[in-house]
Amino acid sequence: MREGYEGTGPGAITPDGCAVELYSRLPVGAEPDIIAAAVPAGARVLELGSGVGRMTHALLERGFEVTAVDESAEMLERVRGARTICRPIEKLDLGETFDVVLLASFLVHAGDAEVRRGMLRTCVRHLAEGGCVLIQREGEDYHTHVPRERVDPAGFTVRILSAEPVGDGVNSVHAEYVFPDAVWTQTFRARPLTREQFEEALGEAGLRVDRYLTEDRTWVRAVPVAGG
Repeated sequence: MREGYEGTGPGAITPDGCAVELYSRLPVGAEPDIIAAAVPAGARVLELGSGVGRMTHALLERGFEVTAVDESAEMLERVRGARTICRPIEKLDLGETFDVVLLASFLVHAGDAEVRRGMLRTCVRHLAEGGCVLIQREGEDYHTHVPRERVDPAGFTVRILSAEPVGDGVNSVHAEYVFPDAVWTQTFRARPLTREQFEEALGEAGLRVDRYLTEDRTWVRAVPVAGG
């Protein structure tokens, strides 16, 4: 387990504290529709941090060609119908490019700033000319309105129990997922980024915001600074 990361509950737990069985149960929500509306039909998508394929499968159903990347072999075993690659995102170099690079699951908020930089460099490295990067940000009150909980229509409860500073602008976040038959917890490190800090991080990697895709600015379409 990575330092500062922990997970509890039934089944396999990945090095960053994610429970494979939990993520297999989570519904996909509106994300695939947001993605589909922002990119060309049938685009080649590089999905970084695909997990069990929650979004992968929904994108395949919409006609996209998806390459799913995750560092957890246990997660990738659940992916069906897509090419899968088991490798850390920040070190990925496939020697090919894609119409769309997808960095979801709040990965841009990695506690380790160098890991975040590596992930964004990976996005740029794999982007075809005229392509775009789609990034999912945390909600802007993600670390401040705690504790809080949300009851999902599917019948489970998500609780963000705490977000405690651990130094260098990083918080330790403790989350709990309560299902009728099982409970999972996850502790992970996340770096809050204001809109300005986020846009500055993109700029470091040679990217800029093309547009925010949602009113709450959690989904972003980014393009290369030069000729975007």
